Amino acid sequence: MKLWHCRGARSLRALWALEEMGLDYDLHVMPFPPRIFEQDYLGVNPLGTIPFLKDGDTEMTESSGICLYLVERYQQWDFGLKVDHPEYGNYLNWLFHSDATLTFPQTIAMRYFHLEPTPEKQPVAVDYGKWFYARLRWLDAHLENHDWLVDNRFTMADIAIGYALYLADTLKLGEACGREFKPQTADYLARLRERPAFQRADAMDADGGGSEAQDFIKEDQS
Repeated sequence: MKLWHCRGARSLRALWALEEMGLDYDLHVMPFPPRIFEQDYLGVNPLGTIPFLKDGDTEMTESSGICLYLVERYQQWDFGLKVDHPEYGNYLNWLFHSDATLTFPQTIAMRYFHLEPTPEKQPVAVDYGKWFYARLRWLDAHLENHDWLVDNRFTMADIAIGYALYLADTLKLGEACGREFKPQTADYLARLRERPAFQRADAMDADGGGSEAQDFIKEDQS
């Protein structure tokens, strides 16, 4: 397998999953955004997005989908749930909740806090940051009585959701919009950070992009 990755990006989910599962893979670490700083990558993934996983003839670009694929393709059920498990629906919902509900407002906030930090756009960034924290209500409530998301154990769902919390913490989103994690949610993130596989994955870094990252915004809008 081959995985293309940028430091701190959603590709961390896939990298973390590979490390947890102990699978063999080749890692290509690139500066962000790779479509600006490593344009040969467009020959691999024409979108220029990360992650990109190639496993034989299988090519994938969605981080939560990669997590699900790896468990089911390599039958490592210690990290996932089978379809006949009573919590299988909850497991899938957390996997997709991670991006559709949580990471989406973060990307808007990141754009206007870090890539287009103009005064007129700061209120928009703050609003989207607050929206992210409001969307943690379901997770906050669940973690009041659970250490993990499903089946009382760590699964790929925890990687998917955990990344959204990691990103908010890395971006200091709470400080920027006057919010903070609930105690149980902060404790959950701390448990995830203590996992050796997470620490290995998080250490596989590359230098970030420079001022040309502004071009990334213009390209996405075209």
